[in-house]
Amino acid sequence: QVQLVESGGGLVQAGGSLRLSCAASGSIFSINIMRWYRQAPGKQRELVAGISSGGSTNYADSVKGRFTISRDNAKKTLYLQMNGLKPEDTAVYYCNLQQLNNQINYWGQGTQVAVSS
Repeated sequence: QVQLVESGGGLVQAGGSLRLSCAASGSIFSINIMRWYRQAPGKQRELVAGISSGGSTNYADSVKGRFTISRDNAKKTLYLQMNGLKPEDTAVYYCNLQQLNNQINYWGQGTQVAVSS
């Protein structure tokens, strides 16, 4: 029904930057929340940042001041600008969309981010 495809991950040195993208397609309700989650080896999946269709944002404390979430509704694309990357940011990053009409969540396949020291 909804498809999410992440891109932009890769290997970067500490202090570097990456921009992740998530392209959405399918039957998308106009009122929704899109989020980035990440899962590091041996750890549970955690919320990184979220943004509503109206532009309200929230961030995990660990990424505040370094990451910026944004969305382009015309392009149906979610972004995560990651600056000042740290080794502890290493994880698989997943795009999530929650439709507010039925609360259903959709997930992308993830993109790997690896930060070397």
